[in-house]
This record gives sequence, C-alpha cells and structure tokens, in this order.
Amino acid sequence: MGPKKKKKSSGKKKGRKAEKLRLQQEEEERKMKEEEEAQLQAQQEEAARLEKQRVLQERMAQLEAKDQERRESELAELCSLEHKFLSAQQWKRDSRAHAKWEHYLSCDGSPDPAVLQEINTFISLWREDQNKDIQLVMEKGEQVLNLIEKLQFLLLDTPPSEMTEKEAIQYQESILELQNLLHQKYNGATEELLKNADMYKDSPTGNMQAVIKDKNVTFCLWANLTKSMRMFRGAEHGFELPESLAESRVAVRILHTRYDHVSPLWLQCRSLLELQSSESKELTPLANHNVEESEEEERKAREESSMGAEEGVPSEGRKSMLSFKEISNSTAERKESEEEAEKKLETLDMPLEVQDPLLHEEVKEGGASRADPLLPEEVKEGGAVTAEENVVDLQQFVPLGGVYHIDALQLPPPVRRFRGWTMVKVLDGGLEAYPYPPAEAEEATHPPIQITLRLPDHVVYFVDPVVARWDPAGQHWRTDGISNVVYERQERRITFQMGTFSTVTLLQDAHLNMPYQAWELRPTGVDEALLVVTTGFATIHIQIKDHQCMLSSVATQEEDLLSYVTGKWLSPVGLRAVLKKAGVNIFPGEFSHNYVCVKKKVPLAELGAYQQMALLASAFAFARSKWNLEAGPKQVVFKVSEHIKPDSAQAWSLYLFNGRRAQKLKITESSEAFSEELEEDSEFHSTLYHMLKDFASKEAIEQVARASFLFIDAVYQLLLATRVLTYS
Repeated sequence: MGPKKKKKSSGKKKGRKAEKLRLQQEEEERKMKEEEEAQLQAQQEEAARLEKQRVLQERMAQLEAKDQERRESELAELCSLEHKFLSAQQWKRDSRAHAKWEHYLSCDGSPDPAVLQEINTFISLWREDQNKDIQLVMEKGEQVLNLIEKLQFLLLDTPPSEMTEKEAIQYQESILELQNLLHQKYNGATEELLKNADMYKDSPTGNMQAVIKDKNVTFCLWANLTKSMRMFRGAEHGFELPESLAESRVAVRILHTRYDHVSPLWLQCRSLLELQSSESKELTPLANHNVEESEEEERKAREESSMGAEEGVPSEGRKSMLSFKEISNSTAERKESEEEAEKKLETLDMPLEVQDPLLHEEVKEGGASRADPLLPEEVKEGGAVTAEENVVDLQQFVPLGGVYHIDALQLPPPVRRFRGWTMVKVLDGGLEAYPYPPAEAEEATHPPIQITLRLPDHVVYFVDPVVARWDPAGQHWRTDGISNVVYERQERRITFQMGTFSTVTLLQDAHLNMPYQAWELRPTGVDEALLVVTTGFATIHIQIKDHQCMLSSVATQEEDLLSYVTGKWLSPVGLRAVLKKAGVNIFPGEFSHNYVCVKKKVPLAELGAYQQMALLASAFAFARSKWNLEAGPKQVVFKVSEHIKPDSAQAWSLYLFNGRRAQKLKITESSEAFSEELEEDSEFHSTLYHMLKDFASKEAIEQVARASFLFIDAVYQLLLATRVLTYS
C-alpha cells in the first residue's frame, strides 16, 4: 500500500506543475497580445496624429497661400483707411495755423510765445517794470504761466517734421527765461512786503502775518518784528522755529507754487551727464583737457548762480541754456547714425509722428535726444552718475502738488514816512537769506525747524507722500535731512522737521497704478467711445468724442475723486498732462519698464494693434485678455466684440495679432492653457480689420468706414499713451 500512495502524490505534483506552466504560458501569450495591440494602437494613433498634422499643415499652407494671395489687396484697403491718420495730422497743422492767425487778429496785447521777438519784448518790458506789488505780480504771473503752458504744448504737440531743432531750443530758452523772471519778481515782491511789514502787523502778536493766494500760488510771509515769534499755524501752512531764531529779526516765507519749475533742472543736469558720458569714450587726451576746462567754467557759473539755484530757478544768461545747446549739438552729430538705425526697424508704413507720438512727447518733455537713452543702470555702470542713497530718481518718482519754497530771510530796512515823504534804504544785494544753521558754527548742534504743510485738494495721494528737499549743488531732490514725518490723511496735512530751510516737494511713485488690472475700450455712440482702465487703487473712465477726451470719473472704494476735472473736454495731450499733475498716472514713460514688472511687446505688434484698434473703435469693443502675457513679445492677444448698440450684450472672442497677421483663437478666457490654434472655420488675414470683417455684420463695417478721422486719431493717441497691451 505504501508504494501506491507515493505514486499518487507524485502525480498530483506533476499535475500542479503542468497547470502552472499552462497558466504562465497563457499569461505570456496574453501579455504579448496586449503588447501587440498596444503597439498597433500606438502605431494607429501615431498615424492618425501624422495624418492630422499633415491635414493641418496642408490646411495651414492653403490658408497661408490664400493669405498671401489677398495680402496686397488687403493692405491696400487698410492703407486707404490709414489715410485718416494723415487727415488728422493735416487738421492739426491747419488748426495750429488758424490759432496763430486768430491770435494775430485779436490784437489783445499778449505776445505770441512762438515768435522770438514778441516773447523777448515781453520779458524785457516786465524785467524793467519796477512795480513790486504782490497782487500785480500774481496777475502777471498767471499770464506768464499761460505763455509757458503754450510753449510746452507746442513742444509736445508739434511733430518733429514741423519743428526745427533751432525752434525747439528757442522755445526751451523762452520757458527757462520766463520761469527765472517769474521767481525774481516774487523775490522782489517779498522784499517790498518786508519793507512795509508794519502795515501787516497782527494785533495779538505784533508781528507781520500775510497770506495771499490765487489759483497758482499761495504766498505766506511772517516777520518776527517783536523778537518773540517762535510758532505759527495759519490756515494753509505753519512752522515752529528754534529758540535762537525766535530771538532774531527774521522773516519766514513759504511760497507754494502749484507748478514745478525745479524738477526740470534735474533733467537738464542728467542730460549733460549723459552727453559727457557718451563723449568721454572717444575723447583724446587733448579733448579730455578741454572737457576739464569746460567743467571748471560750468562750476564757476553754477557758483555765480547759486542763489537762483537755491530757489529752484535756472540762472540767466548763457549757462542757463547750456544743456539744450550742447544736447542739440550732440543730436546733430548723431543724426546720421540715428537715421540708419531707424531704417533697420520694422515699423508701420506711416509717418514717424503718426506711428508713435508718445515717444516724441517724452523726448520734448525731457529736452534730450532719444538717441542712446541713458537708463538708470547705464548711468551707474558707465560711471557718469554715482549711485547715491537718498537721491530721488525722477523717472521712478514724481513730485505732486507743486513746490514749497521755504526760506528764512533777513529783514530789510523798513520804509520810513516823514511829512509826506517815503524814504527807503536801497540794498545792492536785494533780498538776502538768513543763514541757518550759522556758517561760523557748522560743527555745533542746532535744533531742527518744524514745518507743517496743508496738502492741495487738487491732487490725489494714493499712499503716504514722501518729503524731499532740493539740493542746488547736485541739482536733484534728496530725502535725507528730513525727519519725524507725520502724515494726517483725513486733514490732508503733513508735518516734518528739517535741519535747514530748503525747497521741498511731496513725492509719489510714478508707477503706483501700473500694471493695470484690466482695461476696456467700447463705443458709446457715433464717433464716441469710453476707455476704462482699472488699477489697484482706482477705476478711471475716459470718454472720447471727436478729437477731444473727458475724464468721467476716478472711482475708488471710498469716493469719486478729481471732481474739479471731470466733465471738461480736453485734447488727449492736455488730459494726459492734467491727470499726471493730479497724481493719477496711467501713462508709462520711456523707462517705465525698468520699474514695472511687464513683458514688453515689439513695436510692430503693439503699435500696429493700437492703430487698427483705433480704426475699428467705432463699432467694436476691445478688452484685456489674460493670455496676452503668455503670447510672447512678438504678438498680442486681446478680446474683441462687435458693439453697435451701447446697451447690447457683449460676446467676446480672442484674437492674436503680430503686426503682419491676425487670427481668431479657439481658446477662451476660461481655457486651461494658451494655444494658438485657430477657431474652426476661420482663416488668417494680413490685418485685424479684415479678420474681424469675416465675422462682423454689414452695419458694423459701414460704421467703421464712416468713422471720423479726428475720433480715430484721439483713440489712437490714448491707446499709445496708456499702452494697455504692455502695462496690463
């Protein structure tokens, strides 16, 4: 029995082994089959992918060929629309000529600031006028500011093709002379008031107190006649003096000018440094010697004009125009190379002033050439300017609310009246500053002066302003030497301490409102549109009608701001200037990309988009797309919707444009990833106009054709000024 049991057990083992082998073989066969099926499926998918790719390539090739066939005709049709920009330029030229003729016919006695003989006669006559009455000076000052504004507008609004380099220098010189003379007249009026200080005595204190103001200037003057005044707090501004000054016959003047004639001196100094830096690379030893002599002459001239510089006004004479003349010479020398560079740029087939007037405005504002621009990094690397802490970079910060000239002055001999006669002692030096701290005790410690300023109502400070003082030696604003700053937002008041009397201003970051969170441009009527720009602090609504713009509102979470500006129709250039002065800066500068985290777009794509958006703005709405950041520097992406009726619902579609070709995208704002895949049943077009024409109604295209050239130009200027496709 025993052997039989062993045979049965052995058989079972053999059976299990065979079963195991069978199952293993089946598993291997199954895996091989799955692998074959997977390989076959992969081959089929690859074949399908290749076929799809082939079909897509064939379709793209057909679309490309079709686009090339009609490219010439489409560009010709676009060119006919682009002539509206040229019509706008011609209209502006005619308007400037008509305004000049109207001024000539008016014979109102006011000079034409563009005519050198007239403006020089005006300046000479006022310089010789010895009437120092403060009210008359303020009235005349308003006329002077109007003349300065006209000259600045000429520099901003006139295309380079219509203004020679000589004329531009002439206008800049006239501006500087008018600014200089205006401040001299305020100094003369101050001296006259101090001579008659007894007429302005305050009965409780026995000291002089005078506050005179108009829309441009607040003139505050206090004189310590009793040697007891130490603290004053008026309706506008106030101060607290150290005890040593309270026991002296000293006057304190706070001259608040709502305009800024000081900061342009920084631009002039910077332009000179840029010029010297570019020229120093090619100087021979002999030329280096000549530069040293020139710098020595400049230093001597600056010392002679130190009093004027302390007041923030350029000195008279040859040196006050040094920067503009030297810059113009440098511009002439580099003109040929600049023209060669411009030829190499891919730009639109339009006049330069039509392509990018914004850049020309920045050139004229700064008084420097765009050739070889001096960036902050280049200044530091090139060694032309030493990077110094506390020195304000006016490309990053902007003075708001004007300038406060805070001076301690020596009391002049008072006027004496005897038996109908008025006797006054005439001093050769005129108005003299009272030194504090005293020069003979520089090493001693002197208590600071406390100043309280009332902030102007016409300016918006989105964040606490920074107090800066003017350094006449370095020709720049500085933030050191100022301590214990207290800002009372509700009272619109700021208090701080200074070691000496200085010209001060309040600064704000020029790029607080950049990058924009959103923007939208939509038509609201015949030759009317609304541009809405949303920033981190406010939403700005700008209406466009014909050739003018109007600020509708500056809405924040708390209230609407700048009510004094809203509702006033201005030119695009005028509105830009008003908003920047009011602290609502949505207009990037030439170097703003150094201070704002943005992805720059090439001019061909960005400027071309603005141009065609303006042509279509009468019938289509445009808005920001989040995919614009993902599209790369050579193309832009934005939302478009036909918008014939103002109250119609908007169905947005996404479009991509690179300056040479436009296409409708398949993706939406809610898609998971960016893709350049075309919308089904859509094609390429050489222009955005023809791309939208494929999907637009006949009424929309007719409305585009009827749009006024003045309206198109105004939209284009605003888009260029805000640069919504880069700074959002």
